[in-house]
Amino acid sequence: MQLHFIDIAIIIAYLIATVAIGFWISNRASTNIKNYFLGGNEIKWTYLGLSNASGMFDISGTMWMVMLLFVYGLKSVWIPWLWPVFNQIFMMVFLSIWLRRSGVMTGAEWIKFRFGDGRGSNLSHLIVVVFAIIVVITYVAYGFIGIGKFAVVFLPWQLSADPATNEIYYGLIFTAITAVYVIKGGMFSVVFTEVLQYIIMTIASVAIGIIAMRQVSPEVLDQFIPEGWKSLFFGWHLNLDWSGIMDAANTKIAEDGWELFTIFFMMMLMKGILQSLAGPAPNYDMQRVLSTRSPKEAAKMSGLVNVVLLFPRYMLITGLTILALVYFSADLNNMGDEVDFEQILPFALKNFVPTGLMGLLIAGLLAAFMSSFAATVNVAPAYIVNDIYKRFIRPNASEKTYVRMSYVSSLAVVIIGTLFSFFLGSLNSLIDWLVAALFGGYTAANLLKWYWWRFNGYGYFWGMVGGILAAMILPYALPNFTALQAFPINLGISLIGCFLGSLLTPPDREEVLKAFYLKTRPWGFWKPILDKINEENPDIQPNRAFGRDMVNVVVGIVWQTAITAASIFMVIQYWTPFMVCLVVVAITTIFLKFNWYDKMEDYPKDLTNLDQV
Repeated sequence: MQLHFIDIAIIIAYLIATVAIGFWISNRASTNIKNYFLGGNEIKWTYLGLSNASGMFDISGTMWMVMLLFVYGLKSVWIPWLWPVFNQIFMMVFLSIWLRRSGVMTGAEWIKFRFGDGRGSNLSHLIVVVFAIIVVITYVAYGFIGIGKFAVVFLPWQLSADPATNEIYYGLIFTAITAVYVIKGGMFSVVFTEVLQYIIMTIASVAIGIIAMRQVSPEVLDQFIPEGWKSLFFGWHLNLDWSGIMDAANTKIAEDGWELFTIFFMMMLMKGILQSLAGPAPNYDMQRVLSTRSPKEAAKMSGLVNVVLLFPRYMLITGLTILALVYFSADLNNMGDEVDFEQILPFALKNFVPTGLMGLLIAGLLAAFMSSFAATVNVAPAYIVNDIYKRFIRPNASEKTYVRMSYVSSLAVVIIGTLFSFFLGSLNSLIDWLVAALFGGYTAANLLKWYWWRFNGYGYFWGMVGGILAAMILPYALPNFTALQAFPINLGISLIGCFLGSLLTPPDREEVLKAFYLKTRPWGFWKPILDKINEENPDIQPNRAFGRDMVNVVVGIVWQTAITAASIFMVIQYWTPFMVCLVVVAITTIFLKFNWYDKMEDYPKDLTNLDQV
């Protein structure tokens, strides 16, 4: 793609700015490992929320959602529940508060807080560390390839005559740039560069949405979409028929197997609720929660992500989609069954984005890659240094030594992930199953750890192992099952491991369970522990907020969905549903203000002395 000098200057200025920020604040980050990994718990929740949203604003996921909106219309709003996108509502309402009350640095350190120092806890600690490091290295590898493929399409410089080599060169360049500011500045650098990246991405997203609104009228759009495309709601069947408009879209729907949309929706909802109740995986989302200044700020940070991420992101998604529907449908139809929806973004950029905005948009898309990459890279060293080096190798080393080891481990993760990427061509299917297996094994064990006192470290370990092995074996044992269809079987096997591992071994030490319950105060099956605590302190009360929390979760999901739908309706200029969505957002916001926001507590009121736990 040929770029104007102004566009090139904007891109270069952005890259210089990100590195400069990393070096500018590096002295503050290098004081100790708490500063390096958690920003010293001094960063405002608003900045962390913007940073978290930036890390989630990955371009690969965005382009996947462009394809979904193109094919499924407004019903595509529900499909990200597969992840599930509404896990941020559970985090906002109660889980971020519970997690932040621990005061730990990593997910593996939280395991020690929950299960103590016994053998079962050590096994659980080990599997969480391995889980986190493997996932990070895998994502670094994918990020390396993604950056290279993106840069080859949108940047004008040919660094090699061979396209594959060109991708490698670009991947190395942008990986190195990102690694420099992440390694040097730690969490401070990641957060403040991601705030800059979020601003750039938001400006670019809003601009694409406005361009699409000016180029595509509702009347013109109606000529290129099937009946029902603009409706959020569905019946037993999907009832979208692209025949005569784009037959390849019907093929895509059939391949996805989502025609019986109500069944798909209910399975997706069940899986999403269970995974949301389990809390965050040990990734950058968890790290942002642990980096906040207080439990209440952790909850507010998770709530902010829903607003600042969804509206601008869906303006970009919708803008690209309707531009492609109207101006690119003929080209897509000519591709036949080999239709490539990934060509939508290059087409829109080449034909509709003016000079200046082009540079800003490409910088924003680069930022989307780099923010996800940076957030991921900053996670693994926390586990390597805090949970391995500090705990088992040099527990009494100086803070400067731990920070230097953080530099080394960050660099090692980047190098290993980059080298790993060179084998992705032959190991792609294996890596897909590896990642699916790791996350498939995560749900049951991490669900029970919050809500059942008798669940111990052995149960956690065997639940994780059972779930991971099941997720690796089921695709071969049940080749016709999708991951969603196989989820109940995976969950059942993992639960068996959880229950047998817990009930065939002694409970965790009473002192550990009492300390965890006193400080975290989850609702669930904790009465035997509360009874023990009340023998010493009868003023300690159980968490009676289950009903309120569940109501807030339901209202929060409606709130989140209305925000998402409103941005789509606005860009397609479907004003009546847009106004309805705004009214729903207003009503649910007011409800959450009084029933959630005003009732948050940093710590339970009856816990007057945190030192006791």
